[in-house]
Amino acid sequence: MNRTIVATVISIVLAASTAQAGGDAAAGKDKAAACVACHGEAGISVAPIYPNIGGQYANYLLHSLQAYKSGDRQNAIMQGMVAALSEQDMEDLAAHFSSLEGALKEGSLRPGKH
Repeated sequence: MNRTIVATVISIVLAASTAQAGGDAAAGKDKAAACVACHGEAGISVAPIYPNIGGQYANYLLHSLQAYKSGDRQNAIMQGMVAALSEQDMEDLAAHFSSLEGALKEGSLRPGKH
């Protein structure tokens, strides 16, 4: 097997396991007040310009928040929102929003949310 492919697979597995470090959904709910203004109480956005985040994978949400904070992902609103968040805050928010049903439709690849 090509060394590049092996290295890529190992990197993905390590990143996924790190991202799932264990946020607290209840704590995330308490921290989500500012998020609700755009993404809605259930993670279903209040306007089509904001993404639905309820029911998304926790590791996807965590990586997104980390990327906004580091500047790897550019969005002035989100960068301002995450600037003061700690790693634990981001893990908790990811756990909270991933625990919601969200707006995922039947037939989605998300297991257990149909």
